[in-house]
Amino acid sequence: MTGRSKSKGLHLSGLSEGGFTLLEIMISLAIIGGLLVTVIYTLNYNLSLAGRQEFQTTAIMLSKNKMAEAEKNPVASKGEFPEPYADYSYATTLSESPYPGISVLTVSVSRGNEDVKLSEMIETLLK
Repeated sequence: MTGRSKSKGLHLSGLSEGGFTLLEIMISLAIIGGLLVTVIYTLNYNLSLAGRQEFQTTAIMLSKNKMAEAEKNPVASKGEFPEPYADYSYATTLSESPYPGISVLTVSVSRGNEDVKLSEMIETLLK
């Protein structure tokens, strides 16, 4: 053997280099893209559910507080809640029930186009 180094030639017939083909890369990008769309959609859906649950929890709490106030003085009224619930409004209604001496007190709390209603039968004082 002489001290000459072997030159590496270009082999077109066989790919001796390791790597991925363009088709494999495109397929993997399509799969990853589909997964990302699914994850983003699921995240958005769950965030909207959390916002709805937050509204319902707050509105029910405000409704129960307003119901307790209205039981002491059962009259129909409308208004808005003070800060930090200034974007919530309420309406109380008092209607007769089919039972003598009993009325139906309804409290409705709304924010935008969302609404929560609570109703309760209360004893009315005969005048």
